[in-house]
Amino acid sequence: MRKKVAIIHDWLNGMRGGEKVLEEILDFFPNADIFTLFLEEKNISEKIRAHNIIPSHLNKYTFIRNHYKHFLPFFPSTIEAFDLRPYDLVISSSHCVAKGVVPSPDALHISYIHSPMRYIWDQYYSYFGNAWGLKKSIIRRQVSKLRTWDAASSMRVDHFIANSSFVRQRIMKYYRREAIVIPPPVDTTFFTPIENPLRKFFLTVSALVPYKENRLLIETFNRTGDELVIVGKGPEEAELRKIARPNIKFKKNLSGDELRELYQNASAFVFAGIEDFGIAFVEAMACGTPVVAYKKGGVLDIINDDTGVLFEEQTVDSIADALDKLKKMTPNSFFLHENSLKFSSKTFKMKFKEFIDPLL
Repeated sequence: MRKKVAIIHDWLNGMRGGEKVLEEILDFFPNADIFTLFLEEKNISEKIRAHNIIPSHLNKYTFIRNHYKHFLPFFPSTIEAFDLRPYDLVISSSHCVAKGVVPSPDALHISYIHSPMRYIWDQYYSYFGNAWGLKKSIIRRQVSKLRTWDAASSMRVDHFIANSSFVRQRIMKYYRREAIVIPPPVDTTFFTPIENPLRKFFLTVSALVPYKENRLLIETFNRTGDELVIVGKGPEEAELRKIARPNIKFKKNLSGDELRELYQNASAFVFAGIEDFGIAFVEAMACGTPVVAYKKGGVLDIINDDTGVLFEEQTVDSIADALDKLKKMTPNSFFLHENSLKFSSKTFKMKFKEFIDPLL
């Protein structure tokens, strides 16, 4: 086993899917140092805080830290500034620029890719499509530079791991590099089914941002009249509330227990966007709830005809037809939970160990 390990994570300001992967990787390297662009210690787990964490110089500035997404053009040079000379194993956990660090010449660099930088590749128009005038011109110029850097810096990685087949395809598309797939871990010991669930409402758990296609779900449930619970928050919240009819309820800032209860009692988890992987799909399935989702993206690694319904088009008609099909099914909660175990923490550790041990 190599002695000096650095783990690079884009930013540490909350506990989402990427941070859960980071926790699992840290189990293999208990003495690893963590490098990150931004750090909010109160928002991360004790397990991560126990490590030596080195934030970038940008973290010193409160304004930048609080509005970090507006400083994307500065991230490449900042991530490259980390001094990794003492480390002979570098693992990057990347959905933005972490994979672009500069390891020492003799170091082994393994990159776990949650997604190629979506802001500049496949989700560019979702994030910047409404820009116009001088702002549009500036964004285009900066995005072009970022694309060039992102593709070139991929050559600093020795081995890629993708979190789904969908992300593996995009790694090949944008970086021309092969990757193996190791899905992220889901807590299948916490997310479990119950006897006799209510099955009186549909559920989605999502950031309220354009590319998640929550507007399309609302338009569908406005038409069908079925009860929909939307868990999440984001810049679209006020607008989405305005167009939602009374059969659609919004919730946010739920505890883990409250979220689990919704998963357990929903008729189905519904989603109309494209996810890189889709941890919420697995959490729902682990709670014994089938999934209705658009037939593209990470969901194809998770859901099949036995565990849900995948619709072909992002239209109200297509989603409504899928809901009708779902209503004719009789979900077996414990069968669904059994299918979720292929995405458990135990499975992640086993696959990660099988991959990394021969390299060390």
